[in-house]
Amino acid sequence: MKILLHEMRWPEAKEYFSKNDIAIIPVGSNEQHGPHNPLGTDHFIAKAIAEEAAKRTGVVCLQVIPFGVSHHHRQFWGTIHVSPKTFKSYLKQVCLSLNYYGVRKIVIVNGHGGNLNALTELARELREKGVFVSIFQWWPAAGKLLSDIFKPEERGHAGAEETSVNLALHPHLVNMDQAVDEEVRSHPTQTEGITLPLDTVDYTSLGVFGKATTASAEKGRKVFEVVVNELVKHVNLLKNVKIEELLAKPKA
Repeated sequence: MKILLHEMRWPEAKEYFSKNDIAIIPVGSNEQHGPHNPLGTDHFIAKAIAEEAAKRTGVVCLQVIPFGVSHHHRQFWGTIHVSPKTFKSYLKQVCLSLNYYGVRKIVIVNGHGGNLNALTELARELREKGVFVSIFQWWPAAGKLLSDIFKPEERGHAGAEETSVNLALHPHLVNMDQAVDEEVRSHPTQTEGITLPLDTVDYTSLGVFGKATTASAEKGRKVFEVVVNELVKHVNLLKNVKIEELLAKPKA
């Protein structure tokens, strides 16, 4: 059975949507991930996780949306970013297109933390329209489920954890000879409780938040398997819940 929507013929899509009200959409970004990782890290990983979960659950998976909210990485060459408004609007149209065919449950597999605020706003808006959207992010899941496999300084952006997943999925795109460890700089005005409008370059010179040189494909494979299993668990739970139980409750 095909699970990638873009590989289906329209009669095959009709057959799927006539029997299923759920779909998976991977989203990510195209931004710097240190001198050793590919710019497409976030959407490569999201795509791989989403498609593997789709295979294991029989739920259709759309093409990955590669560009996200990455303005804060723009000083590093090759970063392509869109505004939160544009990102949310584009994805909303994708979700409503699915809804036209009867989809009322959508799992967004997000590979980039900068997308989360826009995705959360979108999920709340669509819930009011009768579409329930959940958002899965692999790194919080890995941090909870594999808390001992990486140290805190290895879990930052472009660090050993993210690099390890890259090494497991597409090692030919990673150059470990260029991997670096960077201590994140603190801003002279930073105090507790303050949020500053800073960019990545304000914290790090090469784009790595912490330690990257300890990455390994073996650790990456462990992370991938654990987070895919967790996503599969969620998708299967969502498949079996009635949509009426997921939508916004009426006022008291």
